[in-house]
Amino acid sequence: MTSALLLGRYDIRLPRLSDAEALAAAYDQNRDHLAPFEPRRSTSFYTIEGQRESLGTALETAQRDQAASWLIFDEERIVGQMNLNSIVLGAAHCAHAGYWIDGDYTGQGLASAALEFACATAVDLGLHRIEAATLVDNVASKAVLRRCGFTPIGRAPAYLHIDGAWRDHDLFQRVLHDNPPG
Repeated sequence: MTSALLLGRYDIRLPRLSDAEALAAAYDQNRDHLAPFEPRRSTSFYTIEGQRESLGTALETAQRDQAASWLIFDEERIVGQMNLNSIVLGAAHCAHAGYWIDGDYTGQGLASAALEFACATAVDLGLHRIEAATLVDNVASKAVLRRCGFTPIGRAPAYLHIDGAWRDHDLFQRVLHDNPPG
C-alpha cells in the first residue's frame, strides 16, 4: 500500500529515502518529547544522514519481509511513525508493534488510527498476532493499545534499555484471526 488517509486528514505511507530530511526534523523537534520512551540516541541520529541510514536499514528489512514501517504526515510534516518489527512467520506469524506521535499531535486519536491501520495491514500480510510492549508508567500508550483491542499478557522486568536504563514493560497482544498459516 502506498498511501492511505487516517482520520480523514493525515496521510500514512511507506517511507522513502527522500524522507530523511523531514524525518530528521521531526525527530529533532520531538527529541525531549520522545526521550523518556526511547533508547538514548547519538547526535548523528537527528541528522539527515543519520535518518538516511535508518531509512535505508528499514527499507532493506522490509524487503526481507522482516518488518514494515509507515510514516504519518500532516501535509508535508512528518507527525509520527508506525512500525511492525521482528516479523516472524512459520508457526507464529506475528510481529511487534511500535509507534510514536509528534508531541503537538498527541491526544487526537492518531496513534490509535495508525495502530488499527497496521493491524489491518498485518492481516493482509498473513500475520496472526501483534505484540506490543510499553513502559509500566506509559498510561497513554496503554490506552491506545486497549482501545485497539490489545489485551495485557504480562510484565517483562528490565525488558528494554530506555532513556539510559533497563526498564520494566507491560506486554500486550492482539490476536487478529484464528486462520491457520497460509
